[in-house]
Amino acid sequence: MAGNARYTALLDACVLYPIAVADALMSLATEGLFATKWTTLIEIEWMRSLQADRPDLEGRLGTRRDSMRDAVPDWEVPEVARKALAKSLQLPDPDDVHVLAAAIAGHADCIVTANTRDFPKEVISPYGIEVVDPDTFLVNQWDLEPLVAIAAFKRMRARRQKPESTPEDFADALERNGLIVTAERLRSAIELI
Repeated sequence: MAGNARYTALLDACVLYPIAVADALMSLATEGLFATKWTTLIEIEWMRSLQADRPDLEGRLGTRRDSMRDAVPDWEVPEVARKALAKSLQLPDPDDVHVLAAAIAGHADCIVTANTRDFPKEVISPYGIEVVDPDTFLVNQWDLEPLVAIAAFKRMRARRQKPESTPEDFADALERNGLIVTAERLRSAIELI
């Protein structure tokens, strides 16, 4: 059977938009804790949203996008597969149908999204897909492989543009981005990051 034998997470645009959340997810994915997927449409969404909030970034997000693609070479769910499935799916918000279609086409085990309410369990579960918020998802990965997760967060902290930031500053930045339990975990392992 084609595909990745590892647990696969489809990343929604809302978790790729904030750099701290995207970096945390990508850091754990590149360590092999899970496989990750998204579509070019999801890329367009997070980039458009970020540019709307930060006009100074207009035309400057290509490097970030390309770095994400390079970090996860098997990231792409083909648009043709997603589009074919989308026609037969319904969600309360029609603008989210493409995400569910991508998850199905990409053989994802879950959709990681901050908008869990937009993906009702009764609609999603028949497809064998779980919907999980990014904080819970990251903590679940930590629980499965704590040493690998801690090492990934340590490398993430080392890449920060403000190298003088302390481990507490790092945890605070994740907490400000909605990763509250992840930040608590980092504080409990502060001497390791």
